[in-house]
Amino acid sequence: MEDKVSNDPVVAIVGVTGAVGAEFIATMDKRGFRVGKLKALASARSAGKTVSFRGHSVVIEELTERSFDGVDIALFSAGGSISRKYAPIAVKAGAVVVDNSSAFRMDPNVPLVIPEINASRIRDHKGIIANPNCAAITALVPLWPIHQKNRIKRVIISTYQAASGAGAAAMEELVESTRANLNGQVYTPKVMPHPYAFNLFNHNTAIDPETGYNDEETKVIKETRKIFEDESIAVGVTCVRVPVLRAHCEAITFECEKPISEDQVRAIMAQAPGVKVIDDRAKNYFPMPIDASGQDDVLVGRIRKDLSDASGHSISMFVAADQLLKGAALNAVQIAELLPQRVMA
Repeated sequence: MEDKVSNDPVVAIVGVTGAVGAEFIATMDKRGFRVGKLKALASARSAGKTVSFRGHSVVIEELTERSFDGVDIALFSAGGSISRKYAPIAVKAGAVVVDNSSAFRMDPNVPLVIPEINASRIRDHKGIIANPNCAAITALVPLWPIHQKNRIKRVIISTYQAASGAGAAAMEELVESTRANLNGQVYTPKVMPHPYAFNLFNHNTAIDPETGYNDEETKVIKETRKIFEDESIAVGVTCVRVPVLRAHCEAITFECEKPISEDQVRAIMAQAPGVKVIDDRAKNYFPMPIDASGQDDVLVGRIRKDLSDASGHSISMFVAADQLLKGAALNAVQIAELLPQRVMA
């Protein structure tokens, strides 16, 4: 795929060697996303290597300021600093950027999009569209259809976030440290701030000394309000890194303006786009990372009354979603699929 072979868009992947970069390729292939030419972009140390796409070997190029000449769509997943530097360059070259970092999410001029919720915002873009935080996507896909029918006033979220959220290196550290632990060997963490095997810890982002919230928690709060277009919604969140390789889980309790029942929530979830209900009390079978891994849908279960709220306005549930798919690559490709036809021509 070195030369453009059709009128389909030229697609660049920035960060192609990372965990999300690999999922961009797999997701485009699985969904039959139209690609006239694929440009695989990474750091200088990966230049010259190859990635496979639809039976062809694509040579990885070093990311430079000239990388976006002729590119129609650029999928970014290489960190905020790379996005801040190169996304404007890509836009100037004529590309539409779908960015997976936090660099532009809270920019009022940049749409923050989950297609199941606010696909109409895509048309407002000025060259950059932001992919939301993975923990926010996991919660908001199932919460949105409830919010539409019975406004959610308040939501409390506790996350159980897998290694995949910190990238391929963190996933490898979990594997290596677990192996070392089982063999009775000492393993010194290189990626995570604490021992990862058989352990869990506060999400590995900076703590705001004033609020006590880490950056991941702050992202979920701010992004929920922006995506729901509701600054008054109250959001409390605790983000924790757990020794799971792939797929995030979240315990969610939400309070609605009007009373709401378990049956109402189940009925809404059964019709919700991007959601699959896994809620078998008899078998004690509910959403798990092992089932969510490799799945496009957000798994939802443990739907039950919040017994701490006697008013009947609150429901608790448990959800799981593949961070590399709906939490990242899949959401970005869904956005790209909805770009105006003039971009796709």
